[in-house]
Amino acid sequence: MDAVELTRQLIRLPSVTPEDYGCQTLIGSRLEALGFTLEHMRFEDVDNLWARRGNDGPVLCFAGHTDVVPPGPAEQWSVDPFAADVQGEHLIGRGAADMKAGLAAMICACEEFVREHPDHPGSLAFLITSDEEGAADNGTLKVMETLAKRGERIDWCVIGEPSSEHVLGDTVRIGRRGSLTGLMTIRGVQGHVAYPLQANNPMNSLAQFINAVTSSPMDAGNAHFPPTTFQMVNVHCDAGAPNVVPGELNCRFNFRYSTEWTHETLAARIEEILSTLGLDYEIDWRLAGRPFVTETGALSNAVSRAVEEVTGIEPELSTSGGTSDGRFIAPHGVDVVEVGPVNKTIHKINEEILVADIPRLQKIYQRIAENLLTKSSHR
Repeated sequence: MDAVELTRQLIRLPSVTPEDYGCQTLIGSRLEALGFTLEHMRFEDVDNLWARRGNDGPVLCFAGHTDVVPPGPAEQWSVDPFAADVQGEHLIGRGAADMKAGLAAMICACEEFVREHPDHPGSLAFLITSDEEGAADNGTLKVMETLAKRGERIDWCVIGEPSSEHVLGDTVRIGRRGSLTGLMTIRGVQGHVAYPLQANNPMNSLAQFINAVTSSPMDAGNAHFPPTTFQMVNVHCDAGAPNVVPGELNCRFNFRYSTEWTHETLAARIEEILSTLGLDYEIDWRLAGRPFVTETGALSNAVSRAVEEVTGIEPELSTSGGTSDGRFIAPHGVDVVEVGPVNKTIHKINEEILVADIPRLQKIYQRIAENLLTKSSHR
């Protein structure tokens, strides 16, 4: 079965997060036939698969997720979102780009690699979860903790997330920004709108805070990261009557931050601003992921070379985008990159991928393995 057909099989399994719906069983059967040892790790309602071929280092791990976001209103799709229909040059379906084509291409790439290099040095591994699109508490995070406890390590990790912006291979993610959310309550003094001096409007306090945070950049970024960004996400403040100044405001905001900060130093800076403004506040910080970057080296060179050999494109090495499971892998001392399909339609109605991109992606993954795990490779 080629990578296109395997992609279609995976799409037809409606694995809406955190449900795996048998995807890992299908994947595991393919890997087991290649000589991989399978270890199914289930944490609460999440299925995870750790598979490894070989006992020696270095270890090249392909990582990804079988879960997908809900399809949304089915009637708005041009096809059944889980039928995996091909229309013209495109394969349409939920998870086509994010990231069942990536998974299929990785598996088929390893099949070809093992067939051509059955006695390759080092080890191949797969880390697959059904908990990437959801809470992400019981997926890759828990698997990496389990591996660390028993002293099993990964040297290089390639994640099949849809990294490409316009055409396959134009962008490779070598890191991600950190994500820090603040859940804040600002307390004021409720009062009549006609007597503002007898009230303290927490919305005015929020405006002061936003101005203080946005009036100048938090940082200038660095060689790998753009400047830190701040966005308000939600604000609620209502006394229930049109002539009453509310006494309390609740809001949520998010920072996407660079390695110029840790989440502790960034939180401390924001609390310093709030205190300087004299606001009466409480804040609960939620860390979604720390920033990480893979410096130029064996993995990034192998990936860039593979992309250029297959597509003729020299990829941009980027840290843009949201979070990924790389945030759970990199802290264990692993070099991590993300290379995968075009991300233009991910999470959208009529998510799609060019059919021709799937075998090309397979070839990219195969060349990465050859660049890293063959005797002729230059590591």
